[in-house]
Amino acid sequence: MTWPQYRPLSALTSRPDLADHTVQKIIRRRQVTATAPLTDAGIHPLLARVYSARGVASSALLDLALEHLLPPTQLLHADRAATLLADALATDKRIVVIGDFDADGATSTALVVSALRAFGARHVDYLVPNRFEYGYGLTPEIVALAASDNPDLIITVDNGISSIEGVAAANSLGITTLITDHHLAGRELPQAQVIVNPNQPGCDFPSKALAGVGVIFYIMLALRAELRARDWFAQRPEVNLAQYLDLVALGTVADVVPLDRNNRIMVAEGLRRIRSGHCRPGILALLEVASRQRASVVASDLGFAVAPRINAAGRLEDMSIGIECLLSEDMADARSRATRLHQLNQDRRVIEQGMQDQALDILAKLSLAEGDSAPVAMTLYQSGWHQGVIGILASRIKDRLHRPTIVFADGDTGELKGSARSIPGIHIRDILDAVATRHPGLVTRFGGHAMAAGLTLPHAGYEAFAAAFVEEVERHAEDVHLQAVIESDGELSAQEFQLALATELRFAGPWGQHFPEPVFDGRFTVVSQRLVGEKHLKLVLTPVGSDTLLDGIAFNIDPGAWPNPAVAEVEIAYRLDVNEFRGQRSVQLMVEHLVAG
Repeated sequence: MTWPQYRPLSALTSRPDLADHTVQKIIRRRQVTATAPLTDAGIHPLLARVYSARGVASSALLDLALEHLLPPTQLLHADRAATLLADALATDKRIVVIGDFDADGATSTALVVSALRAFGARHVDYLVPNRFEYGYGLTPEIVALAASDNPDLIITVDNGISSIEGVAAANSLGITTLITDHHLAGRELPQAQVIVNPNQPGCDFPSKALAGVGVIFYIMLALRAELRARDWFAQRPEVNLAQYLDLVALGTVADVVPLDRNNRIMVAEGLRRIRSGHCRPGILALLEVASRQRASVVASDLGFAVAPRINAAGRLEDMSIGIECLLSEDMADARSRATRLHQLNQDRRVIEQGMQDQALDILAKLSLAEGDSAPVAMTLYQSGWHQGVIGILASRIKDRLHRPTIVFADGDTGELKGSARSIPGIHIRDILDAVATRHPGLVTRFGGHAMAAGLTLPHAGYEAFAAAFVEEVERHAEDVHLQAVIESDGELSAQEFQLALATELRFAGPWGQHFPEPVFDGRFTVVSQRLVGEKHLKLVLTPVGSDTLLDGIAFNIDPGAWPNPAVAEVEIAYRLDVNEFRGQRSVQLMVEHLVAG
């Protein structure tokens, strides 16, 4: 069967009243170049097709051995950071790490604290700003709090590139600052002793996609090299930094940074260590409470099962709960902390669902003329929304409407806190920068990167900001595809629905941002359909023209529309996965989108 390059496909939605405002999706087949170099190397033709569509031109690029990591010598100022830290170790300085309240920040904090202690630091502790009291980054207030421990050195992880006032406050107190970050730099840099950030001006590091945890891992590599040069390990065992790659894998996947080859090398090695059981108890405990099998864990398990439970601590209470889970060296202690994180995540889901229902009611009441589409950008605010959950809500609305979205909540001192999520082609931090430039005083502060950002603005300025935001997006949206696209790796033949091939696909990644897990599309005959749980559709399907029976499941369908006994055929986009039930393994189609054929 030949399909056109673009084919409309409606999203699975549990709110049919939002049909007018929910963007329809189209399937676009990925472009495949020459696959012969891959198949000639013994790679399965289907995998060769998938890899080729992701820019892999030779089997050598699939070698993810640690020896192929970019060297830390290429990362600007990593050597200066190493010298600063080696001097601090040699003189027994007091060090405080200032982390961030998400999974990248938590893994970064756990890594640097663990590694420095392993290197011999006797006075190293951490402090994570409570997002509700201190806001984001190294603020003057958090510096004042850190100063109570009389630190000689402050190290930021996953933050600090925009902390001009905070670094100035530290300088005034005689505290040295080392900024390690990966977010985009503003027009002015803080006056820190050293800044390490692959995205700062003048840094030619080939991988701009390092997460915060990747940056601090690289600094630890540079520090070990510096300590070797000083014969530091003559009287103590040398630290094996590979032991921290489980944290690097978790933080990198959780922060949804592009999985370029360098990141995939670190994530692949971290996953290998987790599968073999050579990882910290906290990660094992979090996999347990999420009902994930350690031996078969993949990147999506870290992103969708482990990371949300860590993030729940920073969203609802205190990220130190997550950090202590990752720092724990005792399995019983780790399980106790993981159980607490699991409960926080359950609480977060309840809060999020209530906010999402309210947001969808707001969208349903939009007075759009018949045939009109949603605005090019969306801002939402309702008093009482939880500021720790607005980022998730912004992401949900962005996915539903395929529009840049900012969701606001009340701050603690009368201001509004916003969390922004964007779509390909709309650089959200640059949009906020342009709004702040065109309308001085409208935005109090902002920061972030292309796809996500945070901001603060005066409560009275909400309406003016909403209008300015839409106006600025309109300036950039002319060449942006405002219809959601499902990138497909094409159709599978009946012979390709094999357990061995599905297993090979599962572990052929790691899959993630900019190196996405394969999605296929096709037309299927519906053999049976039934509802499981409250809104999950269990299907038995067979490819049109074939007698191969396949299990499929579609999550979060509209129970008012499915099951539908009148539907004999469906067009679906799906992932080929492996289902394990009572010791039996079988092929299962994870249905991403579904439309009656």
